[in-house]
Amino acid sequence: MRVAAVRLSAAGVLLAASVGLFVSGRNVEAQTAPGGPPAGPTVTVAKPVVREVQETQVFTGRFDATQSVTIKSRVPGYLQSADFVDGAFVKKGDLLFTIDPRPYRAAVDQAKAAVTVSDTTLQFAQNDYERALQLQKTGNITDQTFDQRRQALLQAQARALGDKAALTAAALNLEFTEIRAPFDGRMSRALVSEGTLVGASDTALATIVAADPIDFYFELDEATFLTLERALGSGGAKGSIVGAKVLVGASDEPEPKRAAAIDFVDNRVDQASGTMRLRARVANGDLFLTPGLFGRIRIPVGGPKTGVLVPDEAIASDQTRRIVYLVGEGGALTPKPVVVGPKIDGYRLVRSGLTGEETIVVNGLVRIRPGVKVTPQPTTLPAVAGQSK
Repeated sequence: MRVAAVRLSAAGVLLAASVGLFVSGRNVEAQTAPGGPPAGPTVTVAKPVVREVQETQVFTGRFDATQSVTIKSRVPGYLQSADFVDGAFVKKGDLLFTIDPRPYRAAVDQAKAAVTVSDTTLQFAQNDYERALQLQKTGNITDQTFDQRRQALLQAQARALGDKAALTAAALNLEFTEIRAPFDGRMSRALVSEGTLVGASDTALATIVAADPIDFYFELDEATFLTLERALGSGGAKGSIVGAKVLVGASDEPEPKRAAAIDFVDNRVDQASGTMRLRARVANGDLFLTPGLFGRIRIPVGGPKTGVLVPDEAIASDQTRRIVYLVGEGGALTPKPVVVGPKIDGYRLVRSGLTGEETIVVNGLVRIRPGVKVTPQPTTLPAVAGQSK
């Protein structure tokens, strides 16, 4: 019985070995092309995207208000009320604070009374002077008396003018007890409480900043500034970056999308930092952008041109060079050095090395081995990365 069991076990081993060889043989046949060597790894190949592009550069900066004012009272007095909600958006002319107007209203009434008195005195002096003129013609008045009446008229005129000026000043002070918004903007919180005695021009009541439009300040190093100046000059901007159309966005936005224009370049390079300060004015109708936020600005470099675009996945590194793999007859690969530029619409711009007519490997670089041919799977790249073909 033991001998029979051994013979059965040997027969099982031989059967398993035969099955393994058969499966292995089928796999070899599957991986071997008829009459040829084994097929190479499968990679995705395509022609680069060739279309009109606009090169741009992105810089970081900070948003700031076009106008910013610290609200102060122009007259001293007790703060009667704060007439706005903390942090609210206000319109030009809206009432913000009220200083107790009663002392200034009394001053206006007193000035009106003084004007009435001076007008009456002036009228009397005018009539007296006219009578003196008639008497002088007949010689019934002395020259000294005539001069005295003339002097009285001039003094009355000066007094009347001074009293009217005092009334104007009193009326202005009464008007200043109502502190109004100098422009459309957003208020801070009230910095003083009602009932506080405030001084003239020395007590900060609140601050207001303009909300729409908003400025975006950024700085360029000297080399970059000169490069942009020359590039914009060749693009028809008369050698000046002022007026260039740009895109601005908040720091958390994937791409700047708000249209703006550069409207200011400083008149000298900062000697301490070696940078040039620039400004772009941005429409902020939705009031989303707030002064103090960081943001990014995208500036066009030169004019539109025909460019060759490839996915980043198609670019490999060879020590200090960037290369792409050209696919030839039979899946043969040829490395091609390229010079790349910025990213545009999800693709990498190839400045030199490709004409756009080549077929390159766009996916599967990790499966490429030196001297090994590949099995190409052709595809077509969309004009913008991520779009449906």
